Amino acid sequence: MRYLTALFLFLSFQMLAQPARFSTPFEKNNQTTATYREAVDFYLQLAVAYPELQIGEWGMTDAGFPLHTIVLSKNKVFDPQELRRQNKRILLVNNAIHPGEPEGVDATMMLMRDLLQKPEFQPVLEKIVVVVIPFYNIGGGLNRGCCSRANQDGPLEYGFRGNAKNLDLNRDFIKNDSKNAQTFARIFNHWKPDVFIDNHTSNGADYTYTMTLLATQPDKLGPVLGPYLRNEMLPRLYAGMAARNQEMCPYVNVWGSTPETGIPGFYDSPRYGSGYGALHHCLSFVPETHMLKPFPQRVQATYDFMEVMLKTLSEDAEKIGQLRQAAIAQAMAQTSVPLDWKLEKSRADSIVFKGYAAKYKPSEVTGLDRLWYDRSEPWVKKIPYWNTFVPKLEVEKPVAYILPQAYSEVAERLKSNGVLMSRLSEDVEPKVEMYRIKKYETRNAYEGHYLHYNVEVEKSTQPWRFHKGDYVIFTAQPAVRFIVETLEPQGVDSYFAWNFFDGILGQKEGFSDYVFEDIAAAFLKENPKVREELEARRQADPEFAKSKWAQLGFVYERTPYFEPTWNLYPVGRLVKMVKLPVEQ
Repeated sequence: MRYLTALFLFLSFQMLAQPARFSTPFEKNNQTTATYREAVDFYLQLAVAYPELQIGEWGMTDAGFPLHTIVLSKNKVFDPQELRRQNKRILLVNNAIHPGEPEGVDATMMLMRDLLQKPEFQPVLEKIVVVVIPFYNIGGGLNRGCCSRANQDGPLEYGFRGNAKNLDLNRDFIKNDSKNAQTFARIFNHWKPDVFIDNHTSNGADYTYTMTLLATQPDKLGPVLGPYLRNEMLPRLYAGMAARNQEMCPYVNVWGSTPETGIPGFYDSPRYGSGYGALHHCLSFVPETHMLKPFPQRVQATYDFMEVMLKTLSEDAEKIGQLRQAAIAQAMAQTSVPLDWKLEKSRADSIVFKGYAAKYKPSEVTGLDRLWYDRSEPWVKKIPYWNTFVPKLEVEKPVAYILPQAYSEVAERLKSNGVLMSRLSEDVEPKVEMYRIKKYETRNAYEGHYLHYNVEVEKSTQPWRFHKGDYVIFTAQPAVRFIVETLEPQGVDSYFAWNFFDGILGQKEGFSDYVFEDIAAAFLKENPKVREELEARRQADPEFAKSKWAQLGFVYERTPYFEPTWNLYPVGRLVKMVKLPVEQ
């Protein structure tokens, strides 16, 4: 990262022509959202006037422009380690991950200015440092137009959802295909925020609320932070918004066609911002303003939410710091880790929801029935809200994983997410648990990958040879959740699921049938049990009995000639502590 000082002298002269309040492009007509360049220039001007503000350039994005951070620290300390020693809480705000959903860009510009200028905000800043990524998806922001969000009410122009590589960055937090996400991981793990806000705009049903909220699912957050989020923090956020005439409701993720049938909680796996935050024991939030509300209303609601969050974080600064430390200690001590979750449909709460009457009429386009919401008929009623998740799959946590150095892309992603690792200083052959991939399904093309799911494995314990330079990753460290949920192949967003280990799924050797016939016959004479298994399979499966290749393959897989690494997941699980030779 480098700090921007070269432009400050030039900008200090420009400031003479600027109004003292530093107006934003949005405030000029309430229908314009700032471009990437306008946002950065705005913060550069603020930083000239206010030494409490620091601007940093981090790594590149796919668009060829750097990712910036804007840091507001009242005591002018900008080192996160020193700030944590001072017991400050850190809030990270991310804007324009989807540049067609730009409210966060403009609301944050105004909020950061007001935090610097308005006396009523100063007590809040005694306990909090605010870190802002002003414009995350720069490539999408440069792809600016009027019409990619067909159902959205303003602004006049805005960016596009895909980044410069046409990736959805809100699916890239684990796989890190984009330079944006690679840089983001460095920023996130440099600052280690206590609270993360990723500002968005929602699609979907029509209702009265301008703001809906998707938070880290409390059960997935864990037994320490989860109850605090569910029972204390969320109620105060909702009450704080209501006090500002900004009633909000949970993210409207309807099961049926309309909200009155009930709302299930969103399963935020680690590919999403809030699920990624949970791996780092961070209270994470995705505010989703409603696309059908006018743009100025959406900007104001986003501003109000961040203000309420600042107040809540300030009031609970000590408690949140203690809870996060306790959550990390709990995760390091637990013996099993959930890899997948399911919604408990039998456990529904209820919430008061304010919606509009859903009606149907013939479509002028298709002639078929179409849904519409009648805003002249608002309704208020209690509806079911399902937001209890229970583990669907758990795994026993090993003492360590050993990752072959061939998988350097995996090692790089682990390192950028704060994972501590050592490297073997010589070859070793410890006894480890190894997985063989028994079954998996694969999605069609999805964000540059063919995502695997419903992965089933078979585990065996055996000596396995690892080599000098291979990575040793002990799980007794704060990043334990990130380690386990990405290195266990059954994990929903594991590196196996995201195709980083697909080389093991292809068989490299085979046989010529006419040559192998004699080898197979000799093998069956020496192994009568295999002959019995072959005969039983022929009797049970007529199609198998008709196939020469299927039967020869059946025998081949049981001979010493069959390659042992086919479908063998190459990461070893060390389940008992042993002394390994590692580089110091």
